[in-house]
Amino acid sequence: MQFRQQALARLQSPEELDLPVRFARPQGWLVLSVTVVVIAAASVWAVTGSVASTVSAPAVLTHGEGSYVLQSPAAGQVMAVPAKEGERLPAGAPVLKVRTADGDTVVRTVAAGRVTALAVSIGQIISTGADVAAVEKVAHADDPLCATVYVPAENAASIPAGAPVDLTVQTVPAQRYGVLRGRVKAVDRTAQSARQIAAFLGDGQLGEQFTRAGRPVAVLVRLDASSSTKSGYRWSSQDGPPYALTSMTLATGSIRLADQRPVDWLLP
Repeated sequence: MQFRQQALARLQSPEELDLPVRFARPQGWLVLSVTVVVIAAASVWAVTGSVASTVSAPAVLTHGEGSYVLQSPAAGQVMAVPAKEGERLPAGAPVLKVRTADGDTVVRTVAAGRVTALAVSIGQIISTGADVAAVEKVAHADDPLCATVYVPAENAASIPAGAPVDLTVQTVPAQRYGVLRGRVKAVDRTAQSARQIAAFLGDGQLGEQFTRAGRPVAVLVRLDASSSTKSGYRWSSQDGPPYALTSMTLATGSIRLADQRPVDWLLP
């Protein structure tokens, strides 16, 4: 009964038309303004902005000209191995001597390069065509290193020339010395098989490793030079590692792909 009397009293009282009416508080106007600005900025970015993405793939440091596998031309017993791993030899230099039924045969380098692996030892019996050594083609000791990144074939078309590349080198602690800097020099548009990769790197295991998820595309990366670091190349840290890099060192390359538009507009 009390609520009914209050309701009747309110209906009988005149309207308070002389009092100001507040449509929104200042806090509400602030929230509304911020919302409008955010929506406007998002609309502009959707039309004119772009999204940068990267692709990560296995890589290896080389001298750019590849390697070759040296094979024995005859069967027999290894009598001497004058070459050593890591040694740089000229073309035609002796690598090992094999005693065959017809006499001694010397296995020599085909082209100048650095011996990256020896697969034989003194006294070992080898067959004709056996792999005896892997030689990286490098004519001069001061030839610069580069990196070959084996990216999935579906990403090849999105990699522009000159794209920045960050290389995490396995022999360099990234937490302390950072990553190696470089830029894309060339992109091979043809997917490579395990045999092609093994022939280029002189390592069959790497060929199998890099093709486990499918046939990749080779991306040649030019390393940024620096005269202020021990390695001779630019790193994300100021000094980089206090030692030189060697070829056939494994790494992981992160390549920045071409910028993509966030929204595709469909026009009638």
